[in-house]
Amino acid sequence: MTGRRAALAAALATPLLLPALRRATAQGAASGFPSRPIRVLVPFAPGGQSDTVIRLLAPKMGEVLGQGLVIENRPGGGGSIAGGVVAGAPADGRTLLFDSFGFLIIPFLVKGLSYDHDTAFAPVGQAVSAPYVLVVKKALPPRTLTEFIDYAKANPGVTYGSPGTGTVGHLAGALLASRAGIQLEHVPYRGGAEAARDLAAGSVDCAISTANSLRPLIEDGRGVGIALTSGERRGTLANLPTIAESGFPGFDLTSWNAMFAPAATPAPVIEKLEAAMRAAVQDEATRQRLILAGNDPSAEGAAAFAARIRREKEVVARIVRETGIKAD
Repeated sequence: MTGRRAALAAALATPLLLPALRRATAQGAASGFPSRPIRVLVPFAPGGQSDTVIRLLAPKMGEVLGQGLVIENRPGGGGSIAGGVVAGAPADGRTLLFDSFGFLIIPFLVKGLSYDHDTAFAPVGQAVSAPYVLVVKKALPPRTLTEFIDYAKANPGVTYGSPGTGTVGHLAGALLASRAGIQLEHVPYRGGAEAARDLAAGSVDCAISTANSLRPLIEDGRGVGIALTSGERRGTLANLPTIAESGFPGFDLTSWNAMFAPAATPAPVIEKLEAAMRAAVQDEATRQRLILAGNDPSAEGAAAFAARIRREKEVVARIVRETGIKAD
């Protein structure tokens, strides 16, 4: 009977002990974190927006964390390949995803994901926001958005490159085509740098990507800046008009770059990562480099960024319904 009473007492005590055990486990995980370099997956090719931003943040983040960040480019699948690796990684904060606004679009366009996109990730925080810009190749006649739309109406099937399926560039092109009544043909790349390269070579008619990728073409005359996708003029290309002010009020698609960890990563670990990223964004030297690359540093924490994701996901769902956008 004594053994039975002991077993019963242990069973009754277990539900009371579990929260304390979880807290102790989380605190233990955070106290020794990070004990080795942190792997950060970027779902785009080297040289593009997301890759550039995390490489600017990495030195200061590594200094704060006491461990280096190892950047790994895993392009493809609209970001779902890199996302799948992180979603399946141990929830210990040592494998992270550094993504863009396209993160919100993946579940609408990429079918048969190997993970539940809505529950697989824990937001760490947003680092920057960045408008996209529509740039046409030098040989194309348009110099304003009105001229571009007139040209597209007279030449159905104008091609536009973007950093990939499901990115802001992809979505912005589809939304502009829908609202302007024109036919544009999407050409997805593995990153903004590759789209910029082909635009400079004249392989695509235009591209919609970040200032980081396309501003050099505007500055050296290999491309012509037409309009920004953001609701207001901002960033290093604030001299260009917005699509909204060029005849499409309410048009506002602004990208961001942010960090995600696997779901169930202990809160103390998330807090350490969030603090390191905030320190990097607020570091004056890093901040200036981010601005020169066409970004608006934001340092939005995990809770505020999670709320942003919920709001913007509804916007994406509405645009997907309006445009009928599909994966290429």
